[in-house]
Amino acid sequence: MQLQQARRLVIAGGSGFLGRALAQHFCGSEGTELKGTGEGGWDVVILSRSRPQGPTPARWVAWDGVRQDAWARELDGAAAVVNLAGRTVNCRYSAQNMLEIYTSRLESTRALGRAIRDAAQPPPVWLNSSTATLYRDARDHAQTEAAGEIGSGFSVDVARRWEAALMEETLPHTRRVALRTAMVYGVGAGGVMQTTDAVVRLGGAGAMAGGGQYVSWVHERDFCRAVAFLIEQEMSGSVNLCAPHLLPNREFLRNYRAAWGVLLGIPSTAGLIRLGARVMNSEAELLLKSRWVTPQRLLQAGFVFEFPHWAGAITELVRTARAEGHTKR
Repeated sequence: MQLQQARRLVIAGGSGFLGRALAQHFCGSEGTELKGTGEGGWDVVILSRSRPQGPTPARWVAWDGVRQDAWARELDGAAAVVNLAGRTVNCRYSAQNMLEIYTSRLESTRALGRAIRDAAQPPPVWLNSSTATLYRDARDHAQTEAAGEIGSGFSVDVARRWEAALMEETLPHTRRVALRTAMVYGVGAGGVMQTTDAVVRLGGAGAMAGGGQYVSWVHERDFCRAVAFLIEQEMSGSVNLCAPHLLPNREFLRNYRAAWGVLLGIPSTAGLIRLGARVMNSEAELLLKSRWVTPQRLLQAGFVFEFPHWAGAITELVRTARAEGHTKR
């Protein structure tokens, strides 16, 4: 009897935290925090400049995010492509960093578009990263895909150009989805919790600038499950990928502290946050902007979140962090 060939998933820019999480989810690998939750049985290929930072069941293929090379053959006959490539925005917005943020996203997206265009058997679906920060600073009501109001500024311009680059090529056989993803919370090297846990446990996570700004987030398992869901659905265009129940900063941090058993958190003013961001070579916008985003299209399509509420999500994540010894760091 002839064995059925595994479906291939290509993850571009997949050497970091999210790429490893997706690889574990789709391979269904054992011995990971995602054990028993994955799709399983996929042939996963990670395209990146350097090898993944930690153990992964995926195959690694080198690419530079620009030139058409041997990596392009991996897209021919693939079942799906997910693009996570892009320089981190957790940096000062200097001219050089801004240029790298633009080029790392736009050039990699265009390179994938050309490779899919030229493939003899193009992948039927291409999911490309975008960001939930595309919407304006929202403190009055949630922003949906249909009625959300686009914001302004550098990070918003990056997102708009990124989504436009996704649509540049004529690809009649490939469905395209822009993932307007919130902050993904999960345990592991390179994840956001590697930084935020330390701040919370040291007592520095009180309300920030009054704490009225909304925090858009999603658990790593729901991120992976949503990607799998969108691969199978006949959905295209922009999709908000975030949990359905968001909280203002003050409540978000109160739940975060409670999960770690920290009683108090020192509050901080907007001025202090701006000063701290400058010292840490980051941008205050990452903490001060209100991101009140709702995953309307996912919910309407029938996607069910495993972790819809932050209190349950952070409790589970902290339990995992303790079990894996992250409290010793």
